[in-house]
Amino acid sequence: MKRILTFICALVLTTAAFAQTPEEIVVEMGKAMEKYEVTDGFAMVMEMKIPILGTFASAVKSWGDKMRMEMDVKGEQVITYIDGDTEWDYNVKEKVIKIKKRDVTKKSKEEENMKMFQSATDGYDVTISKETDKAWYLRCKKSRSNTNKDDPKNMDLVIAKGTYMPLSLSAKVSGITITMRDLNFNVTEKDVTFNQADYPGVKIVDER
Repeated sequence: MKRILTFICALVLTTAAFAQTPEEIVVEMGKAMEKYEVTDGFAMVMEMKIPILGTFASAVKSWGDKMRMEMDVKGEQVITYIDGDTEWDYNVKEKVIKIKKRDVTKKSKEEENMKMFQSATDGYDVTISKETDKAWYLRCKKSRSNTNKDDPKNMDLVIAKGTYMPLSLSAKVSGITITMRDLNFNVTEKDVTFNQADYPGVKIVDER
C-alpha cells in the first residue's frame, strides 16, 4: 500500500510539473511559429459562416507576393491566382480566365491572415476552455485595455500538443464567423504560379 501511495504522489508531482498555463502555451506557440516566415510559403483553409447564406470555404496558398485561392461560390468553382498587381480568375464551369489589374495594397491584408496566429492573444485575456490528449482549446477574451474597435470581442484558438502549432483560429466579425484552420508550410512557388499550359482550351479575357 505504501508503495502504491508513493507511486501516486510521484505521478501527481510529475503531472503538475508538466502542467502549463495559457500564457506559457502561447509563448511556445510563438516560438514554433518563429521557425517560419510568411515569405517561405504557407497554406490554410479559410471559412466564413454567414447567417442565412451558409458557410463558404476557400483553400489559400501563399508564397512571397504570389497567392492561389480556390473556393466554391454559389455552386461554381473559382480558382484565383495573384502575382503582385496581376490577378487571374478562373471560372471552372464557364472555362474562362479573366486577367485583371489588382490593388497591391490588398497583399498586406492577406498576409496578415497568417500573422494573426502569431499575434492572436495580443490585447486578450486567455484561458483554457478545454483540453484533450492532442490539443489545448484556448478562449481569448478582449482585454479592457484593448481599445482597438476592429478587434473581435472573443476568439477561439486551438493549439496542438507536441508541436505547439496552431490548428485553428475562430472569431466573429460583424456577425460573420471567420475560421482559419489547417495551417501548413508545404508550399512551393510552383504551387501558386499561374501557368496557362495547365488550362488548355480555356478562354482568356484580358481586362487590364
